[in-house]
Amino acid sequence: MKPTYILTLSCPDRLGLVHAVSGFLLERGGNIEEAAQYNDVDTGLFFMRVQFACSQLTHEDLTTQLTWFAQPFEMQWSLHARAQPMRTVIMVSKEGHCLNDLLFRWKSGLLPLDIRAIISNHREFYQLAASYNVPFHHLPVTAATKAQAEAKQYEIIQAEEAELVVLARYMQVLSDDLCKKLSGRAINIHHSFLPSFKGAKPYYQAHDRGVKLIGATAHYVTADLDEGPIIEQDVARVDHSKTVEDLTTLGRDTESQVLARAVKWHGEHRVLINGHKTVIFK
Repeated sequence: MKPTYILTLSCPDRLGLVHAVSGFLLERGGNIEEAAQYNDVDTGLFFMRVQFACSQLTHEDLTTQLTWFAQPFEMQWSLHARAQPMRTVIMVSKEGHCLNDLLFRWKSGLLPLDIRAIISNHREFYQLAASYNVPFHHLPVTAATKAQAEAKQYEIIQAEEAELVVLARYMQVLSDDLCKKLSGRAINIHHSFLPSFKGAKPYYQAHDRGVKLIGATAHYVTADLDEGPIIEQDVARVDHSKTVEDLTTLGRDTESQVLARAVKWHGEHRVLINGHKTVIFK
């Protein structure tokens, strides 16, 4: 079996980009298995994802040659071995539906992840973590200890060489400094259909407004609370007969599904950030 790689890139749009990329790979014995591209006419940027098999060059050789190839095009790019699962750390507080869903999907082979650790500001899910043989780190957070707790969190993330951090209902606002350190590699699930019903108790807010749709939003974490680039959203229909508890139950199911899809696409390198938006090659 030939090693398979995933190349993602973005750059200012110009004539011949697809030809240039495919020619580069052809000259090195690369066989393209899957390719997708998008030209954003508003920003003038070009985005591309290519999955290809190549046995003539190593990952290191390809990286070296891509470096000089990309320079004239002003490309931002990344190259990943498809067989390498993404090293991941999950953060959670007291609600475990998203955590439980991600762990089950991971162990079932449905997510291309290597879950290395779980970090929580509560003890509730240490037994769940143990049942999946995942290290569990209990790091309480108070206003007085927030800086120290975040320093320890980041130490764990770095020690595990995590490429992805998933906030699976982690109910603490990350500092601007930690948001910057995790830029582009931290995904949060927001328990509402943004931009509506931000903050605490969104299902109570939704019930009070008599909504007909509730939803969930998975987005990248930024210093602007709940304003990061959106990866995935979904909704569930409701009516006047639904209680707050009904909305919460439906919402949790939606949250789990939305977060799982976002994490899967990120793990497959299908999500490219385009300013405050995303390009997703499904």
